[in-house]
Amino acid sequence: MINIRFPDGAVRSYDKGSTPMAIAKSIAEGLAKKVIAASIDGHVKDASTPLNNDCDLKLLTWDDADGKSTFWHSSAHLLAEAVESTFPGVKFWVGPAIDKGFYYDMDLGGKHISEDELSALEKKMDELSKKNSEYIRKEITKSDAVAYFKEKGDEYKLDLLEGLTDGEITFYTQGNFTDLCRGPHIPHTGLIKAIKLTSIAGAYWKGDEKNKQLTRIYGVSFPNQKELDEHLQMLEEAKKRDHRKLGKELGIFTFDDDVGPGLPLWMPNGTIVIEELEKLAKETELAAGYKRVVTPHIAKESMYLTSGHLPYYQDSMYPPMELEGVKYYLKAMNCPHHHKIFSAESRSYKDLPLRLAEYGTCYRYEQSGELFGLMRVRCLHMNDAHIYCSKEDFAKEFRAVNDMYIKYFKIFGIEKYVMRLSLHDPAKLGQKYIDEPELWKETEEMVRQVLIDSKIPYVEVPDEGAFYGPKIDVQIWSAIGREFTLATNQVDFAQGRRFGLQYTNRENQSETPLIIHRAPLGTHERFIGFLLEHYAGKFPLWLAPVQVKVLPISDKFNPYASEVTQKLLSAGVRAELDDRGEKIGKKIRDTELLKVPYMLVIGEKEQNEGMVAVRRQGKGDAGQCSVSEILTTLTSEITNRQSN
Repeated sequence: MINIRFPDGAVRSYDKGSTPMAIAKSIAEGLAKKVIAASIDGHVKDASTPLNNDCDLKLLTWDDADGKSTFWHSSAHLLAEAVESTFPGVKFWVGPAIDKGFYYDMDLGGKHISEDELSALEKKMDELSKKNSEYIRKEITKSDAVAYFKEKGDEYKLDLLEGLTDGEITFYTQGNFTDLCRGPHIPHTGLIKAIKLTSIAGAYWKGDEKNKQLTRIYGVSFPNQKELDEHLQMLEEAKKRDHRKLGKELGIFTFDDDVGPGLPLWMPNGTIVIEELEKLAKETELAAGYKRVVTPHIAKESMYLTSGHLPYYQDSMYPPMELEGVKYYLKAMNCPHHHKIFSAESRSYKDLPLRLAEYGTCYRYEQSGELFGLMRVRCLHMNDAHIYCSKEDFAKEFRAVNDMYIKYFKIFGIEKYVMRLSLHDPAKLGQKYIDEPELWKETEEMVRQVLIDSKIPYVEVPDEGAFYGPKIDVQIWSAIGREFTLATNQVDFAQGRRFGLQYTNRENQSETPLIIHRAPLGTHERFIGFLLEHYAGKFPLWLAPVQVKVLPISDKFNPYASEVTQKLLSAGVRAELDDRGEKIGKKIRDTELLKVPYMLVIGEKEQNEGMVAVRRQGKGDAGQCSVSEILTTLTSEITNRQSN
């Protein structure tokens, strides 16, 4: 017998060789029908995997992230089977699950699939899924695998086999399709009941533009039609909220070939949003005891060698420039500069915690294929700060940073969020991570305990820590349920020693501070991209580039309308007068399209009585009031940073 520990802590005994699926059936037939895969001691495996030793077991369903990933990867294999039956001789590269669905890269041998032909492939996938074909795993020797793909003339799978050895090669077969794959997979194709192939794209083999361009087909699948319909509806809404589309329509940002890819130009409206976010950050940080600093955009190579960024991060930095025999790099991160500010003066325990903040400009050489609107850029402005503290103060400081996140979530109406605690991989110490096993263990436990004590929702993710310590990545969801990575909160136990940072403790001895890297608003590029989608371009009043439009019904009311506009401007309200010779209906429609929160319509009655007729974005007529009354309403809403 073997002992199986379940997520709730319960331990039950089963016969050696029992599978997760058999265990699910022993609990409830209804549960077994939902099981997609299994997490065995933290590793995702097929539900048919024999269990021969005591282990921790989690039965994965569609509701689990790993369950969805397995479901979508299996759907990619179903797509490949459908393509192979339609285009004999097709060769396949890779077909992974992605954030929302799957894709498969393939060489069609000169043939082409149009968008119109995707529906035929969907029908074929649906036909194949109804056969309830099992996903059958088979271990195979490298020599047999090579022989199999040589016979097929598949250079792509042969390339994948080059890095594999006997004992780590498996084939998966469902129906008439066999693929080189490590798995895991769902039990059978019949679980895939709703399929949508969403698009076709070109993709260079291995992502190298020097290689052949393959055909990539994207798709998504669900265990029922209702969820697929909801997903497609969300995609339609996402198109309307695409930050690239809204950014252009609202005059927020632009890109220009002469400036360069990934280097956004901020238009006047976008600059206002940036300044309001910086104002919020500065007010919040001032109240929390931060001190502001400013650092250069470039630095000598020697500083990045000291920090360790060059060995670990050089591929993401711009190439160096050489002046007078010295190499300089564009700043990819603010932290080394802040460490130099810390070391510029003698410090004692009385100076700690020292919190240095900067909305610093950084430059990172993202690959061309990874650039995406404001979400992946090469010039970014980071809401950065570094906290230098003693070990005794760490928990309080780290928690205060998390509390700052929560405050921002409330301001921006972010209701769903989770903290990803990113840990190191002990096997990669000295390569990907600083070789300090005891410090890794200690700091990871410190961060974990803060999260537990704060009762903040979090998940642990192995092998995603920073090279100098564990970190938290903040995942947030927009109003339509799309997930974004917002910001980070990192522990650094290495940089202080690398830079020789010291403070005098209470015993008059030198000690190295712990360092917390934090960026609650991330970069304003990514955050504004998120906000454009989250608000669908309808910024709350305090953040809106233009807060009020004054709309006279005809030219004869322009003088009074101009007087009202000046009163608004004098009170600090961002107001504009629309004195075009257009009909009022067109002025209102144009203002709605620009998503201005308030419209003040002025006609004869309003002029005679010293009033304004108020309209709200998307809500229509809100009645009449005096100029002083609307000013009170507006300034209160702006000062309190009210959400929509």
